[in-house]
Amino acid sequence: MSESHKKEHQDHNRCHTCGQCKDCAACRCEPANGPALKKMMIIVSKASIDGIYAGLILANGARSEGIECDMFFTFFGLDAITKKRMEHLKVGLGGNPGMHMPEVIGVFPGMESVATHMMMKRMSELDIPPVPEFLDIIKAAGGRIFACKLAMEMFNLKREDMWDGVDEVLTVGQFYECYTPGSQIIFI
Repeated sequence: MSESHKKEHQDHNRCHTCGQCKDCAACRCEPANGPALKKMMIIVSKASIDGIYAGLILANGARSEGIECDMFFTFFGLDAITKKRMEHLKVGLGGNPGMHMPEVIGVFPGMESVATHMMMKRMSELDIPPVPEFLDIIKAAGGRIFACKLAMEMFNLKREDMWDGVDEVLTVGQFYECYTPGSQIIFI
């Protein structure tokens, strides 16, 4: 980039890839790579620790990168934002090939609790916060947390059963209305 171009456009936004001025269209990277990611919309439908934490980690990562983030908890994923359940999530052993153990072991009494204890201990060693604290971090960073209206009705849950940080109870259609250009929807 020439010195005169630098001086003329010094207050403009620069492309992280090519260093050219985005405001005067000198940068040609974005159209080649598609529009920039501006928002993550994460749908959490699982109640297992791995399902819940996958969503929380993605949401926290988005906010850390300055990307907007909305989380929608539906079906069993509501456990993550239900006051009575959010601190009692478990590792799902049955049908989970990621556990790298024979499936029959998961049916023995206490195995789910042992696996959950081991997983939570390791996460604590890595300084990964518990679910309520993780949700607080995401909210403090500007993330939004929504509960699914239909799933709440299915499980006879009321607004007062939900974690206090839930922004709103929405239908799936209302959640989709939160979509803006540059959004990515992820289903877990």
